[in-house]
Amino acid sequence: MEKSAKNFAAHFNVIRDPRVERNKRHKLESILFIAVCAVLSGVESWEGMEEFGKARQEWLKKYVDLSEGIPSHDTFGRVFAQLAPQEFEKSFLSWIRGVYQKMEREVIAIDGKTVRGSRHGSIGQSPLHLVSAWGSANQLWLGQVETEEKSNEIEAIPRLLKILDLKGCIVTIDAMGCQTEIAKEIQDQGGDYVLALKGNQGTLHEDVKQYWEDPQLPAKEYEESVTSDKGHGRLEIRRCRVSDQIQWLEPWKEWKGLCSIVELESQRQIGEQNTVERRYYLTSLKADAKEVAKAIRTHWEIENKAHWCLDVTFGEDQSTVRIKQAAQNFALLRRLAMNMLRKETSVKKSLNMKRHLAAWNPEYLELVLAIN
Repeated sequence: MEKSAKNFAAHFNVIRDPRVERNKRHKLESILFIAVCAVLSGVESWEGMEEFGKARQEWLKKYVDLSEGIPSHDTFGRVFAQLAPQEFEKSFLSWIRGVYQKMEREVIAIDGKTVRGSRHGSIGQSPLHLVSAWGSANQLWLGQVETEEKSNEIEAIPRLLKILDLKGCIVTIDAMGCQTEIAKEIQDQGGDYVLALKGNQGTLHEDVKQYWEDPQLPAKEYEESVTSDKGHGRLEIRRCRVSDQIQWLEPWKEWKGLCSIVELESQRQIGEQNTVERRYYLTSLKADAKEVAKAIRTHWEIENKAHWCLDVTFGEDQSTVRIKQAAQNFALLRRLAMNMLRKETSVKKSLNMKRHLAAWNPEYLELVLAIN
């Protein structure tokens, strides 16, 4: 167990130390290891990292050099503000490669999230916006990149795709990522895509919408899958229709690998109230309605499971870390901790309870660290 935890600490050796020599009182790997252990144990501030280190000093000595004592909260804050997020991501990706078990046809959901507490109004700094990748089969964060704001996701998504292994996977992205260049990048890496289609693609959205809705058009050939959910006085029926009749679409050849167009109709009944919503997609998948419907439904895990957990369990939106690089690095700490706690499956508890256990029981923290 102890050896495995030391192996985890070794992931930090790939990071370049940004500090000048006179400021290297504490070793970088010691600072980072304490920070990871602290966040695993429920800590959400620099002050908490210092107090965690003091409380667990004897235990931490087994894994890292603490000859200069425990770093202060100011030291934690300064180091994470100086540390290039790309450098910290090296250790994140190094750990991921050791635990990620690639699954054929795994859905990789790409989505953006704003860290609201990072807004710094006094200096006119907008909140940090991150674009992240979520592996559905592994239930793991696979990577993240920062962008200035949501409108810049188009530029950030290709950077994120380049650090991922997409071969044999299905990549799902909302309408912001429905771009020919993004479709090409996914196909070039051997992946398939399901891209939400809205009005940001000129007349393409209206053309696809008309294809499905206009009764005057010739008979359509399509596959259909129908699923339903019922509970708590709510009934939802989802109809997914997929057609490979796309040659009539004027720009279809511009979309590398495009095979099918999709309509997803959701009918919801709550009491006496009925609503109908229709969404449209472009996909490189063949006209297999069940596979397409599953990919679309799986995409929402990144919102309903992953982002929700970051806010509720890890308090991301309430974080007051405002220096941009520090906020981005702290966000990566949360995602790394969330990954590690999910991979530890011997204890069948919520992530919140696992964090409590890591705080209370050093042996359980060692067990979590051994997942690498």
